[in-house]
Amino acid sequence: MKRGITILSLLCVLFAAGYFTASKWAIRHETLTFYDTARNRPVQVDIAVRRDREMQSAAGMLKLPVAILNHGNTVKFTEYSFLANLFAARGYMAVSIQHDLASDAPLVTNVGEPYVGRLPVYQRGIANINFAIDQLKTTQPNSDYDHLTMVGHSNGGDISMYFARTNPDRVTKVVTLDNLRVPFMIDGKFKILSFRSKDPGFKPDPGVIPDTEICQRAGITVVNTGFQHGDMSDRGPASVKTKIQGVLDKFLQDSDVAPGQSRQQPGPWADAMPLSAHGRGH
Repeated sequence: MKRGITILSLLCVLFAAGYFTASKWAIRHETLTFYDTARNRPVQVDIAVRRDREMQSAAGMLKLPVAILNHGNTVKFTEYSFLANLFAARGYMAVSIQHDLASDAPLVTNVGEPYVGRLPVYQRGIANINFAIDQLKTTQPNSDYDHLTMVGHSNGGDISMYFARTNPDRVTKVVTLDNLRVPFMIDGKFKILSFRSKDPGFKPDPGVIPDTEICQRAGITVVNTGFQHGDMSDRGPASVKTKIQGVLDKFLQDSDVAPGQSRQQPGPWADAMPLSAHGRGH
């Protein structure tokens, strides 16, 4: 009898494994709206998580690593599913946060002010991130909120980098897509991957991207692409998203490499990109 139960249990495990493999580790999306009474402000988040990993987390078998995704100006928090799904497939809980509301003042450029007048926007983004994390600790308690991966496009990339600069002990990796204002961290405390567009309308401010020697020493990977700035979201062509996913997936796969070591990322860019993809600055 015991043998029969053991065999049945093994068959159930094998069936479950086959199911998850066949479904490619199905990913669950959920959109939540929290309300920050202190700021009189709603904060929407979209969670992407692999179902099997979420079940293991709920059972106390593991803590989910957390990736915070920050959208670009005028782009919605739900328009980076190609990134959220990749992080979820890799076993992360991907949390995309809506930073801008229709009632917010438009983004401005004030030369001579910190980050050309964007500092209040970054500070609001940090408040949104911290508030969202505090709320998620009650709904997703078995997630690792102390070792975050920060991800962002354009203005969201600057929010990501600013969060890392002000909370270096809470961050393990930063991934930006064409951030333009906030300088990279160069002390090698965490890994940085940055995709750069070839778009004349979107040039980084002086000092944002370190030169090649500093990138190599600090373990920063800069990928120069031929893409347009606005294509680095779900709005972009499938070919752009696929290439970004390929390099990002390799970066995450190699994320246990110690900071300061070189991480070469030729991957799918080798035949497509005429520019160097190895720590080249602007």
